[in-house]
Amino acid sequence: MTGIITIKPEREKPVLNQHPWVFSGAVDRVEGNPQPGDIVTLVSRKGRFLARGYYNPKSQIVVRILTWQDEPIDDDWWRRMLDRAIQSRENDHSWQIGDAYRLVNAESDYIPGLIVDRYAQWLSLQALTFYIDQQKRKIARMLVEICAERFRPIQILGVFERSDVDVRSKEGLSPEVGLLWGEEPPDRIQITADGIAVWVDIRKGHKTGFYLDQRENRTQLFKVANWHFPTLPNIPRNITVLNLFSYSGAFGLHVLELGAKVINVDSSYEALELAEENVKLNNVPLDRVEFIQANVFEYLRDMRDNGEQYDIIVLDPPKFAQSAQQVERAARGYKDLNLHAFQCVKPGGYLMTFSCSGAISADLFQKIVFGALADSGRQAQILRHLGPGEDHPVALTFPEGAYLKGLLLRVY
Repeated sequence: MTGIITIKPEREKPVLNQHPWVFSGAVDRVEGNPQPGDIVTLVSRKGRFLARGYYNPKSQIVVRILTWQDEPIDDDWWRRMLDRAIQSRENDHSWQIGDAYRLVNAESDYIPGLIVDRYAQWLSLQALTFYIDQQKRKIARMLVEICAERFRPIQILGVFERSDVDVRSKEGLSPEVGLLWGEEPPDRIQITADGIAVWVDIRKGHKTGFYLDQRENRTQLFKVANWHFPTLPNIPRNITVLNLFSYSGAFGLHVLELGAKVINVDSSYEALELAEENVKLNNVPLDRVEFIQANVFEYLRDMRDNGEQYDIIVLDPPKFAQSAQQVERAARGYKDLNLHAFQCVKPGGYLMTFSCSGAISADLFQKIVFGALADSGRQAQILRHLGPGEDHPVALTFPEGAYLKGLLLRVY
């Protein structure tokens, strides 16, 4: 170990409670001249061992804890932790639902700064911190070895890096994208999610290529359309679903098979092209789908002004708040969207609304949506609180990991 970090007595409690972040204000003194990316030991002022993690004085989070045991962080530790994360996905049957899901969920899998997603025979890796960036090639090799044991006879062909995220700048890192191990992925990879075929671009697509965290919510949308809008056998459902911030159209794909009409709205022409290809991939008639390139805020206002209403609206915007300083502005954006969405839902219809901003708590988000409802003059019931699937666990000691939250609402 290259350094010892003494924690102030009044700041020991979060460490003892196994929160993985240590902020600069909690540090009493630093011994041993550790460098960014070095493994350090956390001790109390009396010298009692507290935890062990990696160090970066360039970040406000100066230490991210890897273990609360007095053990070395070596290859054996890495192999054990990666294997535990991957095995847990076998236990929750993620692999039975499809061939795309999260394998490592950073702090919530007790490996801070590392995200790994599986897309068929490729892995997509994000190294969010300086230390993980140093270790990423070793991690890639270990992942392939473990997957060879766990996924037999499926073979991982390559590990592609998608570390093109803003949070890396807080660690003194620039964005990086490229091959870490094995074969270059094709421009598009076909995956299966709950029986739906989807094209994924892990080179340039959003996040690591797809919104894996919405898997169970897409299934929930199917259930709403199927259960609440019954129809006779072989007769398409006469309902319209407005899919806002649609990206590659995955939410819409889950109701198109029921015969619904879907309107996909996104600001990205490339995303809408991919959405159209996904419709073709599932052999759905294109005359039941619209693809509209527009600013969603402006589009919703125009639909409200034109008196347009829909049976179901899915509202899944990108992250509005990158930090606590942006919460107030983000709240205004969420309220504006939900206000106009409420006004565009048919009486007795449904609104599925989300926030993926970690700085917006579930409680605050519900209050924002309530404020929008009050201003809309409508009534609504919460049918279900929504979040990510089992492949995106949240460590009980790390509530910040619960970034995705949503509400399924019946609107009158």
